[in-house]
Amino acid sequence: MKKNKLVDEYIDKVQPFAKQVLMHLRQLIHETCPDVEEKIKWGMPSFEYKGMMCGFAAFKQHCTFMFWKAPLMKDSILMENAKSETSMGHLGRITSLKDLPSDKKIIGYIKEAMRLNELGIKVEKKKIPLKDMDVPVEFLAAIKKNKKAFATFEAFSNSNKKEYIDWFTEAKTEATKQKRLLQAIEWMAEGKPRNWKYMKS
Repeated sequence: MKKNKLVDEYIDKVQPFAKQVLMHLRQLIHETCPDVEEKIKWGMPSFEYKGMMCGFAAFKQHCTFMFWKAPLMKDSILMENAKSETSMGHLGRITSLKDLPSDKKIIGYIKEAMRLNELGIKVEKKKIPLKDMDVPVEFLAAIKKNKKAFATFEAFSNSNKKEYIDWFTEAKTEATKQKRLLQAIEWMAEGKPRNWKYMKS
């Protein structure tokens, strides 16, 4: 099993309940896809095979598991789980090994994700027009003053736009909000998404 030390370190730092879950999922991924490559993307373990295939993350009280091409996969429960208010992953809210589907089912999902990548099938992303997005007036007015930053923001995917908007709106003080706004403009002027630091791997 080809391991990435950064993924080892990530798993070592999580809660004991999460460590069991992540180690089990990691093992299943490698057994099913021996050529898989481990990376850290956006601060969490990502598993790649002819492109991004799946990934997992651990939080204080639960874990999540994601398939990058879940919208194209046959089992509709994957997307239903992702839309649930209690979960952000395709296998639902995972608090222990008991919450996972059977190994057979998970392996089936992994094989399907592998095939989609082998065939080069991509998920079509529909962009929401900027006028239809809930963008704070203050945020939009500021980035419009910087042509490069605004051009980058307009070209971003919906998720990249949302990451910047959420980062700005979640600031608890006005000082923090202004600091984040200036940083966002600087990064976008350089063509960088919000989590660009985690995309070097």
